Amino acid sequence: MHEIKLLSSLALFFCLHSVSGNIEYDLTIDVNPGARECFFQKLKTGADCEVEYQVIDGGDLDVNFVIQAPSGRIILTEVRKMEGVHSFDVDETGDHQFCIDNTFSRFSNKVVFFELVADSDEETKPDLGTAIPDEEKYDIKLDDIKTSLDKVMERLKKSSSTQNVLRVLESRDRSVQENNFDRVNTWSCIQIFVLVSVALTHVLMIRGLFEDRSTTRHTKIAT
Repeated sequence: MHEIKLLSSLALFFCLHSVSGNIEYDLTIDVNPGARECFFQKLKTGADCEVEYQVIDGGDLDVNFVIQAPSGRIILTEVRKMEGVHSFDVDETGDHQFCIDNTFSRFSNKVVFFELVADSDEETKPDLGTAIPDEEKYDIKLDDIKTSLDKVMERLKKSSSTQNVLRVLESRDRSVQENNFDRVNTWSCIQIFVLVSVALTHVLMIRGLFEDRSTTRHTKIAT
């Protein structure tokens, strides 16, 4: 009986957590040259919003980044940046615009990692008076379970966010290394071709000089 009530308490906690109003998105975006990708997210006044972006691959690993409020006011603008982490308090309720701009590039395609986390202070909590009428009879209270699970969920979210960031950094470093590898191979091939061409040219010139001398000597002897 005690285990059944404990499971009921856990189920109730997850219901409460699902309506807490927290927002978290992780996206990997492919932005074409000369293009501008924008995303809209509805946020409420009083929410704490944190935005992070990193250019993983493409060109010089830079983009323009703009955050715009529902009223059209520009909250943040960054030009030709590789990465950025920004936090701001939402003071307008409505659809906020987050834009990744690659219009300055004509040839390079950019791959960008984008993360949005928003924590709302407004939470919808049902009345728990009827959920547990005799709370003092049980060793484990619903509030204690909720607090413990809140801590676990928060740590799991931080771990997941950290892993995503590390994964993006690894992908970007791998892309830079592959580009450097291709450049080194290309220039090495060009240099080898130039060296071989110069060596062959020298051999042909020296050979031509010897052939001219032998021809002149045979001509003098015949005369």
